[in-house]
Amino acid sequence: MPSLNVQILVAACLGLLLGWLTGALPEDAALREGTLYAAGLVSSVFIGMLKMVLIPLVFTSIAVGVASLQQHHQVHRVWITALLYFTLTTGAAMLVSLTAANLFKPGAGLSLDLFAEQMAAFEARQLTLPEFFQHFFANLFQNPFTAFAEGSVLAVVVFALFVGVALVAGGERYRNILQVLQEFLEMLLRIVGWIMRLAPLGILALLIRLVAEQDVALLSAVGGFIVLVFGTTLFHGAVVLPLILYLTTGRSPLWFWRGARDAVITAFATSSSSATLPVSIRCAEDNLKVDKRYAGFVLPLGATMNMDGTALYEAAAALFVANLVGVELSLGQQAVVFFTAMIASTGAPGIPSAGMVTMVMVLQAVGLPAEAIAILLPIDRLLDTVRTAVNVQGDITGSLVVQRFAERA
Repeated sequence: MPSLNVQILVAACLGLLLGWLTGALPEDAALREGTLYAAGLVSSVFIGMLKMVLIPLVFTSIAVGVASLQQHHQVHRVWITALLYFTLTTGAAMLVSLTAANLFKPGAGLSLDLFAEQMAAFEARQLTLPEFFQHFFANLFQNPFTAFAEGSVLAVVVFALFVGVALVAGGERYRNILQVLQEFLEMLLRIVGWIMRLAPLGILALLIRLVAEQDVALLSAVGGFIVLVFGTTLFHGAVVLPLILYLTTGRSPLWFWRGARDAVITAFATSSSSATLPVSIRCAEDNLKVDKRYAGFVLPLGATMNMDGTALYEAAAALFVANLVGVELSLGQQAVVFFTAMIASTGAPGIPSAGMVTMVMVLQAVGLPAEAIAILLPIDRLLDTVRTAVNVQGDITGSLVVQRFAERA
């Protein structure tokens, strides 16, 4: 029987093909409706199973990871290295994005009238910079039971950090609690292994829906922007991140791809760094041999704070909208876009359409019309695939970089 890696690659290729064939059928065809229904059912079960283990996995892996790092007197080095890495790669991604957007000027010559119907149906929520910070910090500190129930990953991360530090501060008194958490983490990883057996089928179903349901006419209308985002995101994932990996660890991109491809393909299909987290941890620990202390700390933190692809996309989208409305952004205004997108990409507020709200914040930071976000809604799902894959690639690369620097101590 083929390995899981081969099964996932075959499923991805087959999903793209079947999605294209399904999309070519008439909209009222029974075969099309039946295929999309079956794909939706299977993909919902797969995503639901990943989300089922997400919050417990985030909590236990960070709490156990912090406790283990504290015991080895490495927590400060790991914290500093992880935050420096997150800042460096996010900044590099936006520099690539802004440079390309200034060179190719996506959206120049298009008319906003083309999207009047979508804009009329969309009511953007206005969120100022102070309001964003208020939502952001309010979401950091919540009742942990509320955070667990609502799936507020950022609040769970913060609570897990406090628990991890408290486990170390309590020493021997909390040894039994730490042991229970360690065993619970091992049990969750076993469950993840079971879920991964369904990954080929889940990815097949997700890609069928993604390809079949795209609006081809709309894609062609904003094709230049789509090509720019794909190109810059792939450049960041294929050149910038592998270069950082090679310069810091000496590891080749091919070695990394072999170990991380399950997670990258899952991220592409699910468009969710958080939902992919169980797969990312398994790839980092089992395939790339990242120590559990580093993987359990860096990967959950990166899934909420390290969003290279998202920051790149938001920066490019701001210049795209500016071109559409005929506004020339100065260097100073582009610097505002740079820093605002960096802040927005580290964590969205816990309100509906959080990703779209952070995009509104980026647009409003330089006076662009928030209503123009409706242009991005129909193509957001497509663009989300590749940027999420790069987000996850950046997280796994970060775990290797952090391990390298921590072990030099």
